Amino acid sequence: MNLSNLNLTQKRNAVSLAVAGVLVVTACAWGIYGSNEAQANAPAASQAVQVEVAEVVSRKITDWSNFSGRLEAVDRVEIRPQVSGVLTAVHFKDGALVKKGDVLFTIDQRPYAAEAFAAEARADYTASDLARGERLLAENAIAKRDFEEKKNAAKSAEAALRIAKLNLEYSQVRAPIDGRMSRAEITVGNLVTANSPTPLTTLVSSNKIYASFDVDEQTFLKYINPARAGKGPALPVQLGLANESSFSRDGSIHSIDNRLDTSSGTIRVRALFDNKDGQLVPGLYARLRLGGGQERDAVLIAERAVGTDQAKRFVLVVDKDNKSAYREVKTGATQDGLIIIESGLEPGERIVVNGLQRVHPGAPVTPQMVDMKTGKAAETAPPAPAAATNDKKVG
Repeated sequence: MNLSNLNLTQKRNAVSLAVAGVLVVTACAWGIYGSNEAQANAPAASQAVQVEVAEVVSRKITDWSNFSGRLEAVDRVEIRPQVSGVLTAVHFKDGALVKKGDVLFTIDQRPYAAEAFAAEARADYTASDLARGERLLAENAIAKRDFEEKKNAAKSAEAALRIAKLNLEYSQVRAPIDGRMSRAEITVGNLVTANSPTPLTTLVSSNKIYASFDVDEQTFLKYINPARAGKGPALPVQLGLANESSFSRDGSIHSIDNRLDTSSGTIRVRALFDNKDGQLVPGLYARLRLGGGQERDAVLIAERAVGTDQAKRFVLVVDKDNKSAYREVKTGATQDGLIIIESGLEPGERIVVNGLQRVHPGAPVTPQMVDMKTGKAAETAPPAPAAATNDKKVG
C-alpha cells in the first residue's frame, strides 16, 4: 500500500469517529430532553404530599382566666363546754357528718339534775306563798311590804329554776350547725371546765364551701370590678380538684376583699360552691377559672397545627385547589384542648394539622380530612342506595 492510500484510510476513520461522536451526543441530548418532558408532563397529583387536614372549629366561647386557691369552710365552730364536770360520753365518730342539734358530748348530769330539782321545789314554794299573800292582801291582813317581798322571792326562785334547767341542758353538748366533725380532743373520764381555752372538738359546715384565690389587677379591673358595680354580666366560676382534668363544679363570686395587696398586685376573691356530696374538704388545693364578659364568636384549632417561625406562630392553610399557604396567626388561651386564634384564620378554612414538616408553602397536598380535636378520620356520609329498577318483560 502506497502512502496516498494510507492517508485516505486514516481520513475515512477520523470522519467515522466524528460522526459516531455526534450521534452519541445527540442521543444523550434527546434522552435528557425526553426525561425532562416526562417530568414536566407528569400529573401534579404525583407530587402532592398526603397530610392530615381539618376544618377550623368555630363556636361561641367564654374567655376564662385560670387561678389556684384553697378551699375554706363557710362555718367553723370550736365546741367548748358551758358547764364544768366529768365527761361521761362521746356520741360521734371522728370525721362523722352530724345534724344541728345532735348530741356530741355528755357531761355528768347528776349534780345539775339535783340543782334543777331543788330550784323547782323552791319555785313551787314561793309561787304558793305568793298566791297566799295575794289573798291576805285582798283582806288587808298583810302589809304591802311583805307582799312585795313574797313577790320578789317568787321571781328569784323562777329565775334560779331557769338557770338550773339551762345548766342541765348544757350538760349535753349539741351540734350548733350541720357539718362534719373533727376528732374528740377530750376523752371520757376527763374533767372539763366551762369555757375552757381547749375546745372539745371542731365542727365545719359541709353543704357549701368557699374557694379563696388571688386575682391579678388586670382581671380585677376588666371583669370583677364592673360586675361588682352592676355594669357587667355576672361572672361564672368553675372549680376542679388536683386529681381532675376538667372543672367539675360551678359556683359564684361570694365576696371580694376591700383592698389590693400592693406587694403582689392581687386582690383576694372568695367563691361559693355547693358541697352536698361532702367531697370538698377545707384546705384542699383548688383549680379555679373565672369567666369574663359575654360570649363571643371564636376560631379554635389544635395545638399540633401551629408552627413556630422565630417569634411568629403560623399555620398552613389548604385552599380549594388543595395547595398550602403560609398564614401567620395570633394565638390566645387554651380552651377544651384547643387554642383560640385571635387573628389570622376565618371560619370554614382548612389547615394542615399533621405533617407540617413535610410541606412547604405553595406546595400541592393530598388532604386526608380528620377531626380537629381528636385527630381521628372525619366521618363521611354513606353512599346513597342504588335506585330500584322495575324491569318489565316485553313480548
